[in-house]
Amino acid sequence: MNETIYAIALTRVSNFNFTQALALYRTLGSAANIYEHRNDIGDVLENCSPRIIEAMKNWDEPLRRAEAEMAFIEKHNIKVLTLNDENYPQRLAECADAPIVLYYKGTADLNKERIISIVGTRHCTQYGCDNIQRLVRELKELCPGMIIVSGLAYGADITAHRAALANGIETIGVVAHGLDTLYPARHRDTAHQMERQGGLLTEFMSGTNADKVNFVRRNRIVAGMSDATIVIESDLHGGSLITASIARSYCRDVFALPGAVGWQYSQGCNRLIRDNAAALFTRAEDIVNAMGWDYDRKRIAARNEGIERHLFPDLTANQQKIVELLTHTNDLQLNIISVKANLPIHVVTAELFELEMLGVLRPMPGGVFHLIG
Repeated sequence: MNETIYAIALTRVSNFNFTQALALYRTLGSAANIYEHRNDIGDVLENCSPRIIEAMKNWDEPLRRAEAEMAFIEKHNIKVLTLNDENYPQRLAECADAPIVLYYKGTADLNKERIISIVGTRHCTQYGCDNIQRLVRELKELCPGMIIVSGLAYGADITAHRAALANGIETIGVVAHGLDTLYPARHRDTAHQMERQGGLLTEFMSGTNADKVNFVRRNRIVAGMSDATIVIESDLHGGSLITASIARSYCRDVFALPGAVGWQYSQGCNRLIRDNAAALFTRAEDIVNAMGWDYDRKRIAARNEGIERHLFPDLTANQQKIVELLTHTNDLQLNIISVKANLPIHVVTAELFELEMLGVLRPMPGGVFHLIG
């Protein structure tokens, strides 16, 4: 019987007691060795819980289930990554509660040089979606070989995955169930694309439903396999804040997109920034610079100054002035635009209306104006 079967069985024997199962695995070096010591586990691991000691004595059912899982895996071309596998995501392997087994269906190298996770509310607003799409486009330009990780959920997650696919970036969806199903089902077409340009990853074997508790377990993988976690929008409570907290516990960088005071789905991000639990970012360069990643700064500076391209060549001089202002500092209120652009309020009001009609910007809650793209 091979190591993979023992490793799969171990996850059932330990019933997801991550800390002690992982301690045993690292002490003995393999799941097969744990099986060999199944009757004297208390001697192997100091302070091992009586419950685990007793559970480790009975491997019959877990081994039968593991063999059935291997048949499913082989039939559906799924890769099994155990903790000792060189293809296992090594950033995640460093974490104290890393899964012993991962199931993976995809093509991306999970140990690429640069990996970030993008998370946020399932009720992502247009402001959040626009910023995700802009962020991904900019990341493509700055770090074209990176991987974007998220949870394939509604809102921010699926927006990040689809933006990555549209920009030719590999993207990994970490799911809270087995790979015999997909939740939510309406994301199935996107998931199939991701299998060819990234992949789907889970620690759960087939037959596991997307139960609520599984999403928190899923979040630690999203945080643990990434260099940094980026929170786009969040209420004061939500899964993305849990992911951010887990990322901090792993000593990973966390970034948050600020939003207007009083916006429901910016409250979580604004609090992260206020409490120094996340660094504020408004564009990809903020993240890349903070991470110390190299890129062609001169070319990007030229782009920002409008040397390489002119986004809106048909605008009037006043409209161009407003667009350039919002390009550098997006989401400003009318009076701020008036002051910074040195234009009267009535002129700014008229120009903003024209720009909205042209599809260049949109008014947002809080009386601010958001440049699109």
